[in-house]
Amino acid sequence: MNRAQQPHKVIPMKTIGILGGMSSQATAEYYRLINAGINQVRGGWNAAELLICSVNFANIEVFVRREQWDDAANYLVGKAIGLERGGADFIVMATNTLHRVAPQIEAAIKIPLIHIVDVTAAEIRKYGLTKIGVLGTKPVMQADFYRDRFKFHGIELIAPSDRQCQIIDTIIFNELVHRIIKDESRQIYIEIMQDLATQGAQGIILGCTEIELLVKPADFSNLPLFDTTALHCQKAVDLALEIEPIPDIVGAGLP
Repeated sequence: MNRAQQPHKVIPMKTIGILGGMSSQATAEYYRLINAGINQVRGGWNAAELLICSVNFANIEVFVRREQWDDAANYLVGKAIGLERGGADFIVMATNTLHRVAPQIEAAIKIPLIHIVDVTAAEIRKYGLTKIGVLGTKPVMQADFYRDRFKFHGIELIAPSDRQCQIIDTIIFNELVHRIIKDESRQIYIEIMQDLATQGAQGIILGCTEIELLVKPADFSNLPLFDTTALHCQKAVDLALEIEPIPDIVGAGLP
């Protein structure tokens, strides 16, 4: 019997659930990076087995701007349950900001939600760093949910000034989520990153899943950059391929 006639044995792989659409640019990067990561390990024609629930960003924008976190939680909990029912073995949420409602999602599902902060903090700890600058949306830079989760891991966050936070947030919502990439915006981010370094930051968290579209390590070599998108996607690859075991319980005892 030649190869063409031999029955194919299905290649085992865990199913990744991606809760995305926050924004579509970030979700597209998750899809690309996860598939590339699977193929890098397995080779050939291998790609990820995944489910994507992509929400309407118009709803998310209102929830974030108005700080309607209960409404955001209710909206996303339903979507996460859909991914679980669809057969996902675990979920990654393709956003930093909406991890604000991660506890509500974790409480509603029986599969793990792999928290983006936990993944990023683990990488930072490998470097032995404890004081890190952060770029992201205003909730990520200024609200307690993000800061407290890093503090649990022994990492102190340094945020830009209020004025700088507003500029960073505006560029994210008005440019990056629409995949508008401007050199002048990149320069603004680099100048703010340098300010954070002056304040004692030992590294910089790219704490919005779109920022990696604008700023790369080659653009700022003064400090290590921690790309939350890339780190989160690599974790998804490792779990899907069972390079690491999928945790039974995620978030217990965490803020």
